[in-house]
Amino acid sequence: MERLSSGAPMPARLRGGIMALGNFDGFHQGHQAVVGRAVELARAQGRPAIVATFDPHPMRLFTPDAPPFRLTTLDQRQALFARAGADAMMVFAFDRALAALDAAAFVRLLAQDMGVAGVVTGEDFTFGKGRSGSVTTLAELGAAMGMRAEAVAPVRDGAGDVVSSSRIRYALKAGDCATAMRLLTRPFAIEGVVQHGDKLGRTINFPTANIDLGHYLRPAYGIYAVRGILSDGRVLDGAANLGVRPTFDPPKLLLEPHFFDFAESLYDQRIEVQLIRYLHGEVKYDGLDALMAGIARDCEEARQILAGTPRLA
Repeated sequence: MERLSSGAPMPARLRGGIMALGNFDGFHQGHQAVVGRAVELARAQGRPAIVATFDPHPMRLFTPDAPPFRLTTLDQRQALFARAGADAMMVFAFDRALAALDAAAFVRLLAQDMGVAGVVTGEDFTFGKGRSGSVTTLAELGAAMGMRAEAVAPVRDGAGDVVSSSRIRYALKAGDCATAMRLLTRPFAIEGVVQHGDKLGRTINFPTANIDLGHYLRPAYGIYAVRGILSDGRVLDGAANLGVRPTFDPPKLLLEPHFFDFAESLYDQRIEVQLIRYLHGEVKYDGLDALMAGIARDCEEARQILAGTPRLA
């Protein structure tokens, strides 16, 4: 799957495509419906299917001091879009220049500069300077330039509530992995490169793979039952501390998964860690013996949980 940049010309083979347009952070059920419709139209018309996303997120430009809130990295989104059937991902670099485009200029960018034949969005999609453009504006301006536009209705869950990234963030902050998983249709996962740490874990027989949280949303701090996905596709069960490690000084914010019955080095490898279930909040233990006993209890509970939990991609 190709990754395209809005600052480069659209390749000739991808002109005339159908574009799903949105941010798609998290790629939850609602996002999947929009992209699914774009792929359906593209296949029916024999056109390329392109999924567009924005990076950085518009909120980061307008509210640079906002706490981390991302649910996915670009790499994760690219993999999810490919799995959904897209041929390419278009990354719009959201900067001051793009934010300053009025609605008509943005539609010209799509229809004329990129040669997009059709766009699919959610019904709440807005665009252009000051968010002046709506799905109605998009359809009207697009039609005048030979580009069709279609909006997909929000997806609702069994209780009738709209599926949204905000609900997923709220659930994760509350330690509700089950709700996040249901809305995402997969576990929330943090991807990162395993870094060197103080290596205390290996001295107490609980080695960990330390991962920086980067721009990800901060879920509830505490202990989780997790699954790790290695770069070679292997899946490992484990337990992880996510937080600041109150037993140690100085505190350091990390995701620290310990994988069961696994002794290979993972340093400098990129892995993905799925949060399956929240066990409890962080605990400050009185000494290493108490810490080791607590970790052992957490690992046993996580083993039991994961033994009864199907693996989801």
